[in-house]
Amino acid sequence: MIREETIGIIGGSGFYDLASGLKELKVETPYGATSDKIALGKIAGRKVAFLPRHNKNHDIPPHLINYRANIWALKELGVERIITSHAVGSLQTDYKPGDFVILDQFIDRTKGRIDTFYDGSIVTHISTAFPYCPQIRKLAIKKAKEMELKVHDSGTVVVIQGPRFSTAAESLWYTKMGWHTINMTEYPEIVLARERGICYTAIGVVTDFDSGIVAEGKVKPVSVEKIALVFKGNMGKIRKLMLEIIKNWPAARTCSCKDILNGARF
Repeated sequence: MIREETIGIIGGSGFYDLASGLKELKVETPYGATSDKIALGKIAGRKVAFLPRHNKNHDIPPHLINYRANIWALKELGVERIITSHAVGSLQTDYKPGDFVILDQFIDRTKGRIDTFYDGSIVTHISTAFPYCPQIRKLAIKKAKEMELKVHDSGTVVVIQGPRFSTAAESLWYTKMGWHTINMTEYPEIVLARERGICYTAIGVVTDFDSGIVAEGKVKPVSVEKIALVFKGNMGKIRKLMLEIIKNWPAARTCSCKDILNGARF
């Protein structure tokens, strides 16, 4: 008997009303509590599991999210592929507020976050050379273009520790390195999913220009309130894009994400 796939969606509770028959479930994990209860339901006839990474009340800061518990719980519920959305700042002037970015690389600038399930005794080294699922990325790009969204089909995200924003010097360094966006939650979520053989696709929504570009005088600074308004203002587009992706969700996994542990252990 083939088990029906459950699609994992990590994001805010604003996605919940896309689904029918939602039922919240508390999942016990070896790593403690998840950010919130996981809501199970259906979108376009497909099973989904929603998890708000900051809690529905948005009261868990990025550096205190229990990423291991979140990913472990989703895997326990049968999730094989995750799609998520992030608010991101722009490090390049051609990545403008309101633009969508289908991320393809990350730079880890966090510190002290637990970022593996494999503390021993089996030494495990997974590859993160190309960490995002190519199959679902391709679908996300296709649907975003069909919707005529301003979308960048690639982008490197710098993940900082938070909760503070970068200094102008830090931000300008990231810009000069050629990286595209900045965020506080992409890492270690993505690598933990990868360790469990889960496909991971991330849609970034640009909310503002980061402080390095502002310091150069190329753009004007914005407040946290303005950042939140830009993200909320694009929520309808994010929701529609998610819906279109799920409606066209491929039945079979043609990527190699599920095979990541092959040859990774000593």
